[in-house]
Amino acid sequence: MNNHRHIEPSYYLGGDLFTLTIAFFISIYFFNDSTFKELDWGLFSGVILLWFLIVHWRNLYAINLNDLSTRVLHFVKAYAILIAICFLFYTISPVPITNLPTMVAFAIAFPVLGIAVNMLVLNYVNYLKAQNRNQHFTLVAGIGGTAEAVEKQLLAYSEPGRVVKGFINCRRRRDCLVPQEKIVSDLDHIQDYLKYNQVDEIVIALPAKKTKKIRSIVAAADYYGVRVKYIPDYQDLFGNNYKVIRYGGLDVVNVRQMPLDETFSFFMKNTFDKVFSSAALVFLFPLFVLLAVLIKLDSPGPVFYYPTRIGKGGKPFKVIKFRSMRVNDNPDAGILSTRKDDDRITRLGKVLRKYSLDELPQFVNVLLGDMSVVGPRPHRSFLNQQLQASEDKYMIRHYFKPGITGWAQVNGWRGPTETKEQKSQRTLHDLWYMENWSLWLDLKIIYRTIFGKDTHKSAF
Repeated sequence: MNNHRHIEPSYYLGGDLFTLTIAFFISIYFFNDSTFKELDWGLFSGVILLWFLIVHWRNLYAINLNDLSTRVLHFVKAYAILIAICFLFYTISPVPITNLPTMVAFAIAFPVLGIAVNMLVLNYVNYLKAQNRNQHFTLVAGIGGTAEAVEKQLLAYSEPGRVVKGFINCRRRRDCLVPQEKIVSDLDHIQDYLKYNQVDEIVIALPAKKTKKIRSIVAAADYYGVRVKYIPDYQDLFGNNYKVIRYGGLDVVNVRQMPLDETFSFFMKNTFDKVFSSAALVFLFPLFVLLAVLIKLDSPGPVFYYPTRIGKGGKPFKVIKFRSMRVNDNPDAGILSTRKDDDRITRLGKVLRKYSLDELPQFVNVLLGDMSVVGPRPHRSFLNQQLQASEDKYMIRHYFKPGITGWAQVNGWRGPTETKEQKSQRTLHDLWYMENWSLWLDLKIIYRTIFGKDTHKSAF
């Protein structure tokens, strides 16, 4: 993390330089006859120098500003000083420097672009910090020479925060090459160990001929949503969704490699989530006010409802929804699912639920980092446990954040999960989305959420 702390100011420096450049080109190209004169380039250089003098004076890059509102506040203060000096110089200059529309255009473009860029940079910096701040617990399946080598490579070459929890004994014989005190379980009791201990990753270090044992470990990991790496890779065991990576001098396989495991893809989705949800909250604010008033007029009670749902990594969080019922089930431990013609639903609530208007406040959850705009829908804890027990590979859907809308919903598999088909189809659609993610697919799902005929047919 120290490396990120040292280079963090350069991210904001680069963002501001980019913002100043774009604002300059916009103001000159659209408001000054689309020509760039020597005087304009001189002004541009002077503005950049002045900006960096101001931010150095205000310690904008030196102080720790991890909160978006605090960073934006300090950015706006520095911007106000810059604009005040520029307009003062424009007013007292004995010769015309540039025209007033150009100055006004720059004064508007720079803060608008600057706040957006600061938001993206802060989001990226916080992501890098989180990657290094959280501990990562690894379990090694095997007690032979390969397992011993895995531990050495992990400790020597892996990132800070990785902890080797111990080894799983997968042999009947006693020939063990790892210390006995590091063996935490055996193959027959691996599910019990995963149930009561935090494990983020299992590294399988077994001979390729032990296919039955390997498959049982993968099945146990899938049941609890634990990631798996295998040394070495065999396609007939894992199919096509894998990726070979390196632990020092060892080849290992990331089982169930997903598109969003790629750093750039993850950053694109995360950035899209923040920008889209921010825009949605701004444009939908009048609708939020109207719905809040109508909810209060329609029935007594609060405007919002905060049920607990299960998110990324199986962790619970509070979802923000418009209240659509007269009497709501316990938001933390409730098990009463909505039924067709449910008499708890208010008149307005029927409309809110049919067109998913009650879900709109979840854009706040996206900004808070609990959800994505698109992804598997989050379930209640009791429903999660039911589907975990009945649906193969169900917990894989918790590799990433849940979404406001998803592939299952736009294909008609929202609403009840009473039949085996409803449970299986929802799970299969969610897993297909994760294995085939692209930004274009997210845009397609958003479009079908708004205009698709299958999206609302199972809603009640």
